[in-house]
Amino acid sequence: MKTKIVVLGATGTVGSKISEILLNQGHQVTLIARHTEKLEKYRSLGAEIIAGDITDVQTLTSAFKNADSAFVLLPDNVKAENTRVYQRHVTSILIEAIEKSGIKYIVNMSSLGSHMHEGNGMMAGTGEQEVRLNQLKDVNVLHIRSAYFMENFLRTIGVVKKMGFNATAADGDHAIPMVATADVAEIAASHLANLDFNGKSVRAVMGPRDYTYRELTSIIGSAIGNPELTYVQLTVEQAKQAFLGNGVSEDFANNLIEMGTAVKTGFMNYQKRDDSTTTPTTAEDFVNEVYLPAFNK
Repeated sequence: MKTKIVVLGATGTVGSKISEILLNQGHQVTLIARHTEKLEKYRSLGAEIIAGDITDVQTLTSAFKNADSAFVLLPDNVKAENTRVYQRHVTSILIEAIEKSGIKYIVNMSSLGSHMHEGNGMMAGTGEQEVRLNQLKDVNVLHIRSAYFMENFLRTIGVVKKMGFNATAADGDHAIPMVATADVAEIAASHLANLDFNGKSVRAVMGPRDYTYRELTSIIGSAIGNPELTYVQLTVEQAKQAFLGNGVSEDFANNLIEMGTAVKTGFMNYQKRDDSTTTPTTAEDFVNEVYLPAFNK
């Protein structure tokens, strides 16, 4: 069965992989992103490409109207003066478009830790979005609660190269589930294509096992030829100044820092690990296949 599917955030880390999987399977896929230049490569595979913002309710409604399923998410806005207000606005637009269009299957990109609505930074917004999407009537919604993306380590390549160590504000010795986005995309794409979920449900995607930031840094060090590479836990003020120096708003920085410093409370370890939540790509696989090529660019 060929399914009509809309993918929001199609240029993103997960959305781009979902798009490629579905197009290669021959599904009718509509890709929506603000900047579509990176999507042109998918046109030859049959993708319909729409330039649109996630806050454009008319564009979303029109795209959803003829679709069997859609992949939705809560994108970051690094310039938001009030992150939670922005997140609530996006969720409201998504709900309005879903209701007006009549679409019946939604796969929502959420996160581990979204069972909490405060004290977890960015995840408070994804948790609230889950609750609000669950109020939709006659719409099947599957929340993909993903573990911490291994790809987040790509963001500190500059620190590793310049400073000779890896660093974030998170505790280096507290193990949490970490997952490669390729595994998340495989699962999300399967549900979008097969429409195999009913009602409102959660699917945790937790990677092969739990890792500490220090352990994954060590794996990176071995791969790049620096087995002595260390992990440094930044102070809150150090982390905040680094974020502000990169041009993000103060509120967005505070949300990122709260998410990182709250890791030690265990909010990322809430979901049960079993065969259904465990995925195959190891940290070693990720580092060799994704991190190392990016590091060597």
